[in-house]
Amino acid sequence: MRLKIEHQTVYSFATPISYGLQQVRKTPKSVRFQNVVHWQTLVEGGVKEVSYEDHHHNTVELLSFAPGTTSLSVTSRGEVELSDDSGVVGPHRGPVPLWLYLRETPRTQAKAGVRALLRDIGAAGDLSGLHDLSAGIRERIEFEIGASESSWSAEDAVEAGRGVCQDHTHVFIACARRLGVPARYVSGYLMLDDQTAQEAMHAWAEAYVDGLGWVGFDVANSQSPDTRYVRVATGLDYTEAAPVSGRYAGGSAESLTVRIDVAQQ
Repeated sequence: MRLKIEHQTVYSFATPISYGLQQVRKTPKSVRFQNVVHWQTLVEGGVKEVSYEDHHHNTVELLSFAPGTTSLSVTSRGEVELSDDSGVVGPHRGPVPLWLYLRETPRTQAKAGVRALLRDIGAAGDLSGLHDLSAGIRERIEFEIGASESSWSAEDAVEAGRGVCQDHTHVFIACARRLGVPARYVSGYLMLDDQTAQEAMHAWAEAYVDGLGWVGFDVANSQSPDTRYVRVATGLDYTEAAPVSGRYAGGSAESLTVRIDVAQQ
């Protein structure tokens, strides 16, 4: 399957920006089941300073705001070919050692609520147990758009009993690492069945299973990724895989507009 993707992010300010830098992670990865046919990033109101590959093999573009601008527009677009891998990404490759993905972060700490949820589900650390874990989290944490904050941790989502794909992913990662299974966060694009326009990227988890390597688990949709999923960035949690992050000085009354279109080509 070939997917055509366009992702536009627009920052607008009532008063000019004096200085600002943004890290952009919107470029899909080329791996054995996913081939980036072509991809480009266009910037208005700023400058692309440098592009590099980080320790998670994410393509990161560093953008600076043009001095005095009141608007920064970042448009990424391209085409990606995908083949079905049944959610299996395959062997781990460095430079990050596999054991790093066992490390807790503030968003993925297995505190009392997460530990209680894991005991309740009773999942094991093998492939079947991880599928049970995914299903158990989905049953106990209701998917509800707008129900959570972007800063929520896994514990916050468990306590609230609701959240979005980012929250489901953090809970799965926290539980998997508690079981001694390396796990990581994935941000990417998902072609929906009923619409092409979207307001946010999707998120799911990957866990390392002996004999298979990295395997994907989309808790929010109760399935493993297929040819509708495009892997973009990975990390220990959302912070390291966020599509856009950074800082700026000056400006007031910030507004942010995001538009994503994903369609079969």
